[in-house]
Amino acid sequence: MTISLTPEQLFLEDFHDTYQFGATPANGVDRQAGTREHGEIRDWFTKKAQAAGMEVRVDSVGNVFALYTWNPEADYALLGSHLDSQPLGGRFDGCYGVIAALHAAQQLNEEVLAGKVEPKHNICVVDWFNEEGARFQPSIMGSSVYAGFMDEKKILDTKDAKGIKVRDALEEIGYLGTDKAPIPVAYAEIHIEQGRLLERHEIEIGAVTQSWYTQKLLVTVNGEQSHTGATYMADRHDALTAAAEIVLMTEAVVEGFPGEEIVTSVGQLTVEPNSPIVVPRQVDMVIDLRAHLRSQVEEARATLLSQFKDLEKRRGLTVLAQDFDIRDHQYYPLDGIELTEKAAAEAGRSCMRIETMAGHDSVPLNRIVPTVMVFVPSVDGVSHCEREFSRDEDLVAGLKVLKEIAFQLVGGSLDADEAKVDSALDAMK
Repeated sequence: MTISLTPEQLFLEDFHDTYQFGATPANGVDRQAGTREHGEIRDWFTKKAQAAGMEVRVDSVGNVFALYTWNPEADYALLGSHLDSQPLGGRFDGCYGVIAALHAAQQLNEEVLAGKVEPKHNICVVDWFNEEGARFQPSIMGSSVYAGFMDEKKILDTKDAKGIKVRDALEEIGYLGTDKAPIPVAYAEIHIEQGRLLERHEIEIGAVTQSWYTQKLLVTVNGEQSHTGATYMADRHDALTAAAEIVLMTEAVVEGFPGEEIVTSVGQLTVEPNSPIVVPRQVDMVIDLRAHLRSQVEEARATLLSQFKDLEKRRGLTVLAQDFDIRDHQYYPLDGIELTEKAAAEAGRSCMRIETMAGHDSVPLNRIVPTVMVFVPSVDGVSHCEREFSRDEDLVAGLKVLKEIAFQLVGGSLDADEAKVDSALDAMK
């Protein structure tokens, strides 16, 4: 006897199947942008989409689009996220949004073909290239090029730590495309929260209202290389010990602000010459500053720069700090927030308004078309590690909400005004 699976079961089956790509021993994944593992899950996604009757396109910066074109004269409501991960990352970050979008679009297509829905727009599911920014910096790369906020040639020439260009990595895995990208009228993205507010409040759906102000500092500490065994302590100009102080300064700078309104971190650090018997001459590091208010980031930045000057005098070295990857607040349209709340109510799910501390592909998209950002709970608020987890019931609840949002978007409920559409068209020329 053949047992038919429900749409929700089919979704979970597909989502859990993605765990195999870049699987790590502790139940995480490692499929950084442009790697073999990343190429394998994209191949899987492409085959799934084509089997469901979708046209698949790959643009010149490696974004993958799966389309249902019901009206060749109409543009597209986009749904999506990303399939790349952090090193030793989680199985849910980004991947959930792509697979949920794929199934929401398929369910909607069945209703269109059955005559239950008359769409004004077509629908497209997108896997954006290099959202994570782990192998290639900066992050949110593919969607930013698509939206016209990063230069395509510069991005394709960007190199990883081994000197491999984005262009060559994409060609190696078969995703350096030439296809024309679809023109958007709206965008929706569903994602795990990567925090614990929904869990803390026992709420099932988050309607995202805005992004936090974000900026990074590229910091280079220049000391002097010397022998670890033959140089007296008083004669050393150790770049690494100075960098260690900067790491602690970065952590401590939040103490002057209200709790849970600012976060800071040093997530990347490179030591030269990195020899066991040489006092380090140079350390390169990235400081990440994010806050509820722009003024809080700017105040923290000013405090750190002042402390760097004192550090230079005390240790007899130099500290160079360069502003990098500055992202202003993005405010999601009220109509989209209310659309999420209505969709949650239709699905019988609780909902609250919430801000996103992390960056997402929805941030650049929101600058060119009306955009909806939706969260589902993360257990313990853990993300970017192998312990990242969200329950099946929360993933299914999110899928139901996303499907209702997709229905509204193809019906024109959140249509962009002509000025924004023209902006999007100009950005993609």
